[in-house]
Amino acid sequence: MFKNISIIGDGAMGTILAMLLCEKRETSSEIRMWGYDAKQLKQIEASGENKKFLPGYKLPASLMFEPDDKRIMAGADLIVSAVPCQFMRRIWSRLKEYVPKDVPIVSVAKGIENDTLLRPTQILAEILNEKLKTAVLSGPTIADELARKLPATACIACEDEQLARDVQHTFSAPWLRVYTNTDIVGVELAAACKNIIAIAAGIVDGLGAGDNAKAALLSRGLAEIARLGIACGARPQTFAGLAGLGDLVTTCISPKGRNRSFGERIGRGQTVEQAQKATESVIEGIATCESVAALGRRYNVEMPITQAVYEVLFENKGVQTAIADLMKRSLKAE
Repeated sequence: MFKNISIIGDGAMGTILAMLLCEKRETSSEIRMWGYDAKQLKQIEASGENKKFLPGYKLPASLMFEPDDKRIMAGADLIVSAVPCQFMRRIWSRLKEYVPKDVPIVSVAKGIENDTLLRPTQILAEILNEKLKTAVLSGPTIADELARKLPATACIACEDEQLARDVQHTFSAPWLRVYTNTDIVGVELAAACKNIIAIAAGIVDGLGAGDNAKAALLSRGLAEIARLGIACGARPQTFAGLAGLGDLVTTCISPKGRNRSFGERIGRGQTVEQAQKATESVIEGIATCESVAALGRRYNVEMPITQAVYEVLFENKGVQTAIADLMKRSLKAE
């Protein structure tokens, strides 16, 4: 297990992991959190609560807050990257010179970078070091439920199986069971793509289109996620696991899900801009939809649901028209 852990990012997932790790910490260990905005980090420290991203939960007294770029890295034997995907390049370019050599980084970001179409661990490798040791923590892990210590599961994906086991033991808790996986490509792609399907699921909910439509959306959505993943070199079985089906179901049914809630507001008649303004949180699926649609074109993978969401978000297509066009597609075998 790792003892001195630095968490980069003060959003909901960074905060909940800090809480979990503090509860497990040994007397001699340190759990520290860094945020890009020192003023915001100071407010969180002063209030003892992350009122913006995880309101209602008291932060542990042992959690340390460190706004200094150099000091947050000093002495860390594990780093957690909890920065939203589209901000990773800017943040890690800023921190690059202070990152200790040979210290592994666990990414919890879910998305694909616009323009480059890189996954989070690829972004880290490009900025920091091609030989960087990285792992991905993913799965159906809604922060609010973890904060309440409701039973949950996740997987840690890493090509280095020993590192995967070490990280597994570090994050496992009585209420969080962590499994290992060696398919980083599949886990990261599943984590990114499920947010697009969640937006579509929210639209279905907002329209009141029914449970049959929702079930069809999830099953066909998973099929196109798997098609893209396999084309990119992922293992098919990954998409039936926690990072695939597990995370997809949670994100598409939970009222707490930001992407699903965003889609629901659109289904109820709000514009994309209005639906975005209704939350302070990052809606990862918006930017990811643009990237995944481009990735599908690059690998010549048919992704009709992703394309329909893209047209609603970026081309002003009406949701009823988008659904009608999906239903009118040529009939084929499943």
